[in-house]
Amino acid sequence: MPRPDTGLGSVLGSWLERWAVGSQQVSRRNAMIALTALTQRRAELIEVEEYLAALREPSLPGSTASVAGAGG
Repeated sequence: MPRPDTGLGSVLGSWLERWAVGSQQVSRRNAMIALTALTQRRAELIEVEEYLAALREPSLPGSTASVAGAGG
């Protein structure tokens, strides 16, 4: 006859299931935090690239607008 699962195996199985679920939730949270940080860095990189591209663009003739420190 099969033995009912009421002993240590049941307790261990229950603990293991809770651990697995909790571990996955922490992993998802960490992934979301990392994604947010990478998205912010990418936005900053794009902003810097646009700024540097604007510095390299030749000024329009007769334009009085200049960027400080652009030199040229």
